[in-house]
Amino acid sequence: MRKLDSSAPTPAFSGDANAAPAPLAGMAFVGLSAAIAGPADGARDGDWRQFRGPDGQGTSGAKGLPTAWSGTQNIAWKTALPGPGGSSPIVLGDRVYVTCYSGYAVPGSPAGDLDALQRHVVCLQRADGKRLWQRDVPAAQPEEPKVRDHGYASSTPLADADQLYVFLGKSGLFAFSHEGKELWRADVGAKTHGWGSAASPVLYEDLVIINAAVESESLVALNKKTGKEVWRAGGMKESWNTPIFLSLAGGKRELAVAIAGKVLGFEPATGKPLWSCATGIGWYMVPSLVNDGEVVYCIGGRTGGGLAVRAGGRGDVTASHRLWTLNKGSNVSSPLYHQGHLYFLHENLGIAYCVEAKTGEIVFEERLSNAGQFYASPVLAEGRIYALTRNGRGFVLAAKPQFEQLARNDLGDRSSFDASPAVDGNRLLIRSDKFLYCIGVK
Repeated sequence: MRKLDSSAPTPAFSGDANAAPAPLAGMAFVGLSAAIAGPADGARDGDWRQFRGPDGQGTSGAKGLPTAWSGTQNIAWKTALPGPGGSSPIVLGDRVYVTCYSGYAVPGSPAGDLDALQRHVVCLQRADGKRLWQRDVPAAQPEEPKVRDHGYASSTPLADADQLYVFLGKSGLFAFSHEGKELWRADVGAKTHGWGSAASPVLYEDLVIINAAVESESLVALNKKTGKEVWRAGGMKESWNTPIFLSLAGGKRELAVAIAGKVLGFEPATGKPLWSCATGIGWYMVPSLVNDGEVVYCIGGRTGGGLAVRAGGRGDVTASHRLWTLNKGSNVSSPLYHQGHLYFLHENLGIAYCVEAKTGEIVFEERLSNAGQFYASPVLAEGRIYALTRNGRGFVLAAKPQFEQLARNDLGDRSSFDASPAVDGNRLLIRSDKFLYCIGVK
């Protein structure tokens, strides 16, 4: 099981492409970042600023993305990272941001000393992957001594024109300037878990909101300028997914998130609970939700399951607003919605599913050859689904009700690929435990 958001995302190499650079102590700047134009100067509407992209749904309007790549084919740039992680890269203007960890429990290295654990917030130049600055954050102790599979950097950053927001579990939620200066940090809870933290922050007006189910069983909203807590909603149990926002009739907005046994709706400005719907799915919830208008789609659970629920109700809406249920799902990666259908990958079986969104009927259920595990959430662009396995195999599928595999690619990295890909214009950003790859047609 992966608690990631579950939240995936070189001709000139940045540094030595075969060895990750040693972490720098404290604030580390590579180059004169103060002399570089701010990222907002080149910001674009389609920038991949958060987990699963502009709308949190994993979809992009980009065109011209490659369908074929390898360790030597269609690599625009490749940058060594200061440590592993399951967080996805994000893009704002001319910069790419990603988080890593080092000092303890690094795959392929001795376990080390838990007290040496630190996270790294890394800013790269979008054009060539050159590292502009790196901010190192020692972990608040005591941390979880063993996090299965996913390590200590699984939450994807979030950016707007003013700031960068980074969630580091019990170490807190941080805001940095785009030049790497720490602006504030906020404590949202001190608990840890053997599956680690994973939910990623989201923005609503002047609020940055985080699902701190692991740290305090709470959904917490902070003022994005000051880091001061604005509201807190409890009862967030066994939940590793990132909230989404819904636009309803009359200009109303709702926030939706899944917990063990339920999908919940909140008023995002105040944290007021609005509605709940029983899922029929046992145990924890990792995949993030998707929606089409007022209809929310949910998959998850170790045994697999799914459902559709109409938002906008009040109280327990299971009987009135739940539209259908399904006995198939994914325990890890999030689904996609496209033109009346849901698409998702089973995390262990390597099976691709297509489900009719209106009825919940399975349209196809196809096993991908030698796929391996899918922990990263897929992305969709130009009618194509890009799905990445833990061993670095990239499958490209047609996003249509008839199954069609368009390509199968392999980066040959020999490390773990747990992060969801990110779309950067007509390029893909793919992150492994060792490198960040920019994939573009050459």
